[in-house]
Amino acid sequence: MSLKNVRLEVMQHLEKDVQSLIEKYLIPVEKIWQPTDFLPDSTKDTFFEDVREIRELSKELPYDFWVVLVGDMITEEALPSYESWLMDVEGIDQVERNGWSTWLRHWTGEENRHGDVLNKYLYLSGRVNMREIEKTTQYLINDGFDIGTGRDPYKNFVYTSFQELATYISHNRVAKIAKQKGNKQLAKMCKIIAGDEMRHHHAYSEFVERIFAVDPSQMMMAFYDMMKRKIAMPAHFLRESGESIGAAFEEFSFTAQRIGVYTSNDYVDILQKLINRWEIDKITSLTDEAERARDYLMKLPPRMYRLSERMKIPENSFQFKWVDPA
Repeated sequence: MSLKNVRLEVMQHLEKDVQSLIEKYLIPVEKIWQPTDFLPDSTKDTFFEDVREIRELSKELPYDFWVVLVGDMITEEALPSYESWLMDVEGIDQVERNGWSTWLRHWTGEENRHGDVLNKYLYLSGRVNMREIEKTTQYLINDGFDIGTGRDPYKNFVYTSFQELATYISHNRVAKIAKQKGNKQLAKMCKIIAGDEMRHHHAYSEFVERIFAVDPSQMMMAFYDMMKRKIAMPAHFLRESGESIGAAFEEFSFTAQRIGVYTSNDYVDILQKLINRWEIDKITSLTDEAERARDYLMKLPPRMYRLSERMKIPENSFQFKWVDPA
């Protein structure tokens, strides 16, 4: 049987449990928070006063902070690319509405709120150029989403396990900075977004655990392949107007590292957490090739930590079109 057919068979085998995983990891629409819970209510007389408060508090937050918040928002707003990518994965049938496609639609519904609330907050803050941000968002959706996973569900679930934890770290750190600067509402908003991302991380990590239980060698090879090629960030193709694809990503990444929101050490920490979570050292019944892949993965974090220590981050801020430097 081909690898493609084996993966399809495994996805169909696991599908029977997806509904219980939806109930375990996702929150019903009527119970979960919505963007308006964190934004001024336009139906109330206090609306303009509340907006003025947002604008005043925004003055206390530094330039690099706004760059990172904008980049995080754009990444969240590019959700249509992520859904269309996952809907094409082997075993996720977007026509027949099987368990996997139901999961994906519900997950998308939760994720959609993140870009929505951050977008509106940025608009009200008075610190950013929304038209430039909107152009970057449209470019990111237009340019697509190529992370080297193809239609392979094993690789895609490794990717989502990693990325959901990365976005948790980023939103959580932004929340801490906002709180330190006295912006409690923004801090609360980013903290609750981070909570969503952590739930999603646990869900996708459990998907991988379940695959390890029934197809350990090929799951190990998928994990190995993804880490050898390195995990590409969702904003890898980030660009501002008039630029080539991906031109803004490096400077955005430097900004996030400079203020400690997401660093090269965090990347390695996530890898180590996944190795520990999936108990890679205890997986049995591996082929010789998968054993070699496991050895590579176990030795990878120390090597990557040494490389991250040698990275040099520019001290000066890059001037993005998104944010007013004042």
